[in-house]
Amino acid sequence: MSEEEKTVIGEETQNIEEADAADCGTGETAEKSGEAAEAACGEAEKGTEASSEAGADAESEEDAGSACGGEAETDSADDGKAEADGAEGGDGAKKPGHRELKALEKKDEEIRQITDRYMRTLAEYENFRKRTEKEKQDLYSYAVKDVMAKILPVLDNVERGIAAIPEESKDDPIAEGMDKIGKQFMKALDDIGIKPIEAEGQPFNPDLHNAVMHVEDEALGDNIVAEEFLKGYTYRDTVVRHSMVKVAN
Repeated sequence: MSEEEKTVIGEETQNIEEADAADCGTGETAEKSGEAAEAACGEAEKGTEASSEAGADAESEEDAGSACGGEAETDSADDGKAEADGAEGGDGAKKPGHRELKALEKKDEEIRQITDRYMRTLAEYENFRKRTEKEKQDLYSYAVKDVMAKILPVLDNVERGIAAIPEESKDDPIAEGMDKIGKQFMKALDDIGIKPIEAEGQPFNPDLHNAVMHVEDEALGDNIVAEEFLKGYTYRDTVVRHSMVKVAN
């Protein structure tokens, strides 16, 4: 083999080696580029996930802020409405309309009239009750007086009969019977409120006594009842019959 052929073969071999070396470098570079690309893709994915999470958080915060803002706006609107209502109520209370004033005046007048009628009715009823009670008492008193006016003469005769019995005959059964009848009669009168008027020895009282005689007696004082001719009676401080008496001096 000649020197020229050896030189040509050597150059080709060197070119082949350089080509292989270049291919190897290119492969390593490609591998490194692929690894870098994969790493970049991973970081990009992580960044995308982080961005998504951040976006979600931001959206949640935005929604929460919107809700809070809505509630705040609602509260503000309610407060504004309440203030407006309060202002309207205050203005209405301070400055009622003409119709409201007329209605209030009419109601006040009706209340005054009803109260006046009630007080008058109450006073009339109280007067009626008192008048009726007095009329009942007066009617009962008149009835008692009317009845006693017819009974007292009978009692007077019983007392006259008892007084006419002699001392020696007072133990007689008839005399004792008359005496018991007289006492029973007086007890019945006392039970219904009929009381005898004290007259003999008492100062003369024109409201209780009826003077039919006058006598001068130094043993008695002035205007003293010296003798009782007919017994008088009262019913509940009302005179049923005046005592018929004789007055001294």
